[in-house]
Amino acid sequence: MVLDSIRSSPSLKRQFTKDELGSWLTLVERHRYLLTALVLLVVLCTIYLYFAVTLGANGSCDGMNGAQKASCHMELIRDTIAKGKLKFL
Repeated sequence: MVLDSIRSSPSLKRQFTKDELGSWLTLVERHRYLLTALVLLVVLCTIYLYFAVTLGANGSCDGMNGAQKASCHMELIRDTIAKGKLKFL
């Protein structure tokens, strides 16, 4: 049929050489935009996490040890839940 002749037509199929399919450089060239976006995303997430950890840390329990620190954290969690906001410490 007509569809069979179209499927078997060599003009519609692209012939790849072994070098073209197996090269890492070819893979990078084909997906340069995607890889660039991925690297940018990783950098931005790293910066965000750095500032979230350093600026978002609650220092009111610093300097305490053991049971005192656990008690302080539990009190902070109770206060946070009571206000309707849940923040990971």
